[in-house]
Amino acid sequence: MAIRTIFGAGVIAFSMALALPAADAAARSPGESFADLAEASLPAVVNISTTQSVTASERPQLPPGTPFEDFFKDFFERNREGQQPQQSSSLGSGFLIDPSGIVVTNNHVIADADEIVIRFHDDTELPATVIGRDPKTDLAVLKVDSPTPLPYLKLGNSREIRVGDWVIAIGNPFGLGGSVSAGIISARARDIHSGPYDDYLQTDAAINKGNSGGPMLNMKGEVIGVNSAIFSPTGGSIGIGFAVPTSLAAPIIDQLQRFGETRRGWLGVHIQTVTDEIAASLKLEKARGALVASVADKGPAKDAGIEARDIILAFDGKAIDKVRLLPRIVAETKIGEQVDVLIWRDGKEKTVAVTVARLDETAAAQAAATSDAPLALPTLGLAVMALDEATKRERGIDPDVTGVLVVAVDDAGPAGEKDVKAGDVIMEVNQDAVASPDDVERGVEAAEAADRKSVLMLLNRKGDLRFVAIKPKKSE
Repeated sequence: MAIRTIFGAGVIAFSMALALPAADAAARSPGESFADLAEASLPAVVNISTTQSVTASERPQLPPGTPFEDFFKDFFERNREGQQPQQSSSLGSGFLIDPSGIVVTNNHVIADADEIVIRFHDDTELPATVIGRDPKTDLAVLKVDSPTPLPYLKLGNSREIRVGDWVIAIGNPFGLGGSVSAGIISARARDIHSGPYDDYLQTDAAINKGNSGGPMLNMKGEVIGVNSAIFSPTGGSIGIGFAVPTSLAAPIIDQLQRFGETRRGWLGVHIQTVTDEIAASLKLEKARGALVASVADKGPAKDAGIEARDIILAFDGKAIDKVRLLPRIVAETKIGEQVDVLIWRDGKEKTVAVTVARLDETAAAQAAATSDAPLALPTLGLAVMALDEATKRERGIDPDVTGVLVVAVDDAGPAGEKDVKAGDVIMEVNQDAVASPDDVERGVEAAEAADRKSVLMLLNRKGDLRFVAIKPKKSE
């Protein structure tokens, strides 16, 4: 099975004179017609076609030593000269949110396009330009110039939609423009691992390739989602589709219209899930919140005094029940606003004030043994070595990283079960820095002597810091 993007539409809208008439707000019973709703909405849904110049493909890669290798190399080089770029095309969906010609769609529908053409319900075609796009939420905003005001759809509140409510999807599946399908909301807040802010609505309304960017409408005729992906082994609908909810899409689209880019809040921490073992190690009654694995220098969290090993329980009064909630809540916070952050530290709650900064979305992520014999730690199922400068250079480890190198892991052992890998650097054991294999061994022995259920380690994997709580197996 695979999650697939599907080429389709978008959402947001403002109440204006040419807003399309809303359908009857009453809930529909099975068998009742959706004709009035479809008729009112179709004129504001558009088909999007794009073209892209594709350079001639590179010559086939031949295995080394292949007979005639030089002949084929010369042949492909000669024939590539003077070749004209080829054109590839794709189809998707979109919808108007303003009579001036503002169109919302998915970013993947128009990504890398050299030319974008919008086709309306009456087969009129107009060229479109990109106002802004956001790959992280897969949204894009386009503009078409029309001599007359255009029909458009209004934005609804996706937070009001419930599992089991009727919805319809309109789009351009397989190039068949103006197609309408109906279904219900199957689930909310789905994380399909497509980006850091996943919060999809799930529906069984049939959506297919070409529906991407099209609107998902409630029974009032309001857009409550942008159809974006399907779960399918074949690429066709099997009754599991996903839409970006307007609660997430609306502020992004507004920013793209005003600034041509997104302006998200930034806290300056790297976080991970709080497992039951980690919660027990930090004396938290149950697994909740977001564990701070590292804090960025010169960031808002650092300035506020947030530290690694803190657990963020609430941000600006919003409980962080799951770790993936925090990035979205922070991103939606106004830049420069001071908010209270509830953290768990040293076995008790503490509130700190953080001034949210702007996320620099163009900044690249920072990248983050010796001749001595490895030290085996059988109760953890791993072996470690001291980490010297030569080993750091050889393995591409940042010179500033300190700790002990993991050189072997038993995949069936306690460390292997927690996804510890050879090449990881152990930086701390039970919140104490380690500089030698003996330090790690002493930390493990101290945890066992104190009858702790697990050993808390801070690992560095190519600059990515995370905590793991490993439950040692009993010594033979």
